[in-house]
Formats: sequence, C-alpha cells, structure tokens
Amino acid sequence: MRLIQLSRDSIAFPSPEGALREPNGLLALGGDLSPARLLMAYQRGIFPWFSPGDPILWWSPDPRAVLVPEQFHLSRSMKRFHQRSPYRVTLNHAFDQVIVGCANDRDEGTWITADIVEAYRRLHELGYAHSIEVWEGNEVVGGMYGVAQGALFCGESMFSRRVNASKTALLVFCQHFSAYGGRLIDCQVLNAHTASLGATEILRRDYLQQLATLRPLHLESHCWVPQTLMP
Repeated sequence: MRLIQLSRDSIAFPSPEGALREPNGLLALGGDLSPARLLMAYQRGIFPWFSPGDPILWWSPDPRAVLVPEQFHLSRSMKRFHQRSPYRVTLNHAFDQVIVGCANDRDEGTWITADIVEAYRRLHELGYAHSIEVWEGNEVVGGMYGVAQGALFCGESMFSRRVNASKTALLVFCQHFSAYGGRLIDCQVLNAHTASLGATEILRRDYLQQLATLRPLHLESHCWVPQTLMP
C-alpha cells in the first residue's frame, strides 16, 4: 500500500482499507481542514493527526479503540470521589477553553495546532463538534471534545488540571450520551488511560460497519443543547 496525496480540489478520500497497518493506519496526506473535508473524513472513519510543521496526515487505525458508554469502568476509588465530587459539568458551554486546554496541557507536546483549533471551532459553530467542561468554581479544570456522527461520538482529546477531572468528563458524558440514545464512543487508538476506563479494540472493518449503522441515527435534539450535566 502507498500513501495517498490528497488534492485541494476534491474532498474525496481513498478507502480506509488501504491505510498502512504501521504506523497506526496512516492513509493519506495533504488536503485541508475545511469543514466539508473534516466531515467527509469522519463519515468514512478517518481523522487528522499531525505534528506542528508536518503536512496534514489522515489516519484510520486497525484495530480501532472504542468505548460502549454503558461499559465505562467506574473504579471503587472513582465512585467514592464522584459521590463527593467538587466539580460541576457542562456541555457546550466553553468549547474554546476545552480545545485550548487539550492543546496546552500536555507534557509530551501537542498535535492540536492553531489550525486544528480553528478548524474544530468552525465545526463547533456548525453544530458538529461538542465539548464537555469540568468546572471548579469559575475555572475550567478539565474536559473533552469530539465530533458527533449520529449515535456515535468521535472523541478527539481530553485534558485534566485537577485530580479525576478528565475521568469525570468522560463518565458524565457517557451517562448523558447513553440516555439520549448514543451507542458508541470512538477513542481512535487504545492507550493505558482509555483502557483503564473501559475502552477496547475492535477490527477496523467492524468499526466501519458500526459507523455506517450508527451515523444515520438521530438523537433527540436536546442532546447537544448547551446545558449543565452535573450541578
């Protein structure tokens, strides 16, 4: 298989099945981060991920990391913490703060460049990208963001400035998403953190089949309205 160079004149993508197995399903490079291209990518199980200074790289991993919302692993210590949580959790109240937090609060550096921030901000304004905010007082101390595809949510990144803040964001979001008919959360590539929270790996072809089934499903309209999820 060879790496495909995308054209700026077309938002078409090659089949995800042509992605390189190593590293992590690299499929194509180039193109742009327009809303139309990003949405086409998510519809096909593809996402951008690249370092500052590199060309835009597009990926479709095999296997794929996913989390069934009802299978979020709530440890005993996290359950005790959550019962006395000092946090408030909201949805779509502070998208910019969340994506900037995801970009800045990383010891290993970030792939969330200024271009990525602007691209997903546009998706948020169009109603496709959503944020979950964890507040301590008037400060956002954690959260996550991603892109909705019907009854599937493509998680992009999370961050935490206080103990258990990102876990709280995912836990509360899983409960909310499931209550409105959400079926699956895409975690892209499995890591120790997401695995500890209940994420597992499935074959790419199985993920693409689930995406095709879940993407046309419509959740209740109130699901993505800005709201408080945990007072």
